Parts: sequence; C-alpha cells; structure tokens
Amino acid sequence: MRTYWNIEKSLKAINEWQPNCWIQVTCPSEDDQRELEERFKIPDYFLPDISDTDERARYEYDDGWMLIILRIPFVKEIRSRTPYTTVPLGIIHKRDVTITVCYYETNMMIDFVSYQQKRGVGFTDYVDMIFRLFLSSAVWYLKRLKQINSLIEKAKHNLDHEVNNASLIGLSRLQDSLTYFITSIRGNENLLQKLKFKLQVDELDADLIEDVNIEMSQARETTNIYSDILESTMDTYSSIINNNINNVMRTLTSASIIMMSGTFIASLLGMNVPNGLEHSHIGFINALIISFAVSLLCWFIMKFKRLI
Repeated sequence: MRTYWNIEKSLKAINEWQPNCWIQVTCPSEDDQRELEERFKIPDYFLPDISDTDERARYEYDDGWMLIILRIPFVKEIRSRTPYTTVPLGIIHKRDVTITVCYYETNMMIDFVSYQQKRGVGFTDYVDMIFRLFLSSAVWYLKRLKQINSLIEKAKHNLDHEVNNASLIGLSRLQDSLTYFITSIRGNENLLQKLKFKLQVDELDADLIEDVNIEMSQARETTNIYSDILESTMDTYSSIINNNINNVMRTLTSASIIMMSGTFIASLLGMNVPNGLEHSHIGFINALIISFAVSLLCWFIMKFKRLI
C-alpha cells in the first residue's frame, strides 16, 4: 500500500507523487514494487534487502541513492515463539524522492504519522524526517519494554504460587525477545553515530540527535536490566525445581532403604537353614515383628539424620 504525504507545512495525504513529498509504502504488493523500481529507478536490490527480516541496521549509497535500514519493534502473536521482535524499516532517498518501505504493518509507523499530524508541523527536510524516525523507534522500544516487564511480573506471580511449564516457557520466550531488542538497539545506535557524519546536520538536527541518543541509551540500558532480571529469575526457579527434584529423590531413596531393610530380615529368616523359628508356631509372627522393628529403627535413624 502506497501513501503520498506532503511534509512541508504539515503532514497531509495527497493523491499522487510530488517532488519532496514522502512516499510511505507498507506491506508492498507487486504493483508497489514495480512502481518504485520502474518509475523512480531505485536499485533493484534495495527492496529485497529491506524484506529480509534478518537484515542488520546499516546504510549504503548506490548511484546517488541512499538506503538506510533501521530496526524497529514489532509484536507478533503473544503465543508465538518470540512475541516481541524487530523488523527492518527501509528509508530510500535521492534528491527530491524520499521513500519508506516496511513489509510489516507496525504500530510505530501508525503512531508516527498520527503524532506528526497532531503536531501540525511538517519536516524541515529529509534529514529531519530520518532522525524523527530514529526517535520514534527508540520511544516504541521503551513502550514494548514496559509491556515485556508486565509479562515478566505476571509470570513471576504465577510461579510464586505454582512452578509450571507454561510460565517458564513464557519467560524463555521473553528472553528471546529481549535478545532481539538489545541487538537491534545497538545496531541502531551504531548507525546513528555514522549518519551524524554522513548527513548534512544543522543546529536543529543536532538537538534532535541528542534527544535520540538519550532515548536510545535509555532503551538499551532498560533492555539490559530486564534481561539480567529475567536471567536471574530463570536461574532462581531452575534451582528451585532442582531442589524439589532432589527432595523427592531423597524421600524415595529413604523409603526404599526402609522397605529393603525389613525385606532383607524377612529373607534371612525365611531361608531354609536352622534359625530357631522353624519349629515355633508363632515363627511367622516373630519374623514379621523383627522385620517391622528393623524398618522402624531405620526410619528413626533417617529421621534423626534429617534424611526424610
């Protein structure tokens, strides 16, 4: 889907392309891709690179065209293997053509457009727009991190009442999401540092970059904190599970020893050798009493040693 935006005074949708407008392409169809490649003559490998979900944050130049790939947060289904992940957002620019391409419909881009319309102010130039996209991505990383923290606290609350596989699997999935986040945020930070020297930055852009740096640093530090907390939580519950297993095995072993001692005495007395009980009419009862007494003695000894 293609949307053309006039960005000079305020963000307004227009019906067709005009010089210096913003072309927003979301979930591009074959017609959208053909339009971009044939009408604007962008390099043919730009779109495949942007569509690659594993593409790292980077920039490059080709025949006057500039490609910037930014990693932005994206939410899948909560029950998926990695509910929170990141996807590439491509920014393509040459002279009076500025295009953003994302193969996923993200809340960040919807909010970005809505926020700029509420501001009632357009972008001073394409550089201003690029850095505002960086700022928006940092803000949305922080929003998603708050949601992840809420899920972590909910899982911890459930585990406090009962250690179950569902909560542990949920924590493991969130750990994967945080790994994606920290990798993408670091890539965006490195990209931002390079763009500061590659793009024509004025005083207003410098202030905006400083805001982006602050938000990016906060997002990175918050991700590290949540990752450390989650790792510590997983280790704690893993230790609890191992301790519970050890207690169960110790109890079962003790019970086996107690039962084995009585069985051993009964086996000795039941052997076909003289033992003084073979002619007694209460020999069987005596054997049971001796076996029970030995088992009871073993139980007292283990209880005293706190083995059960």
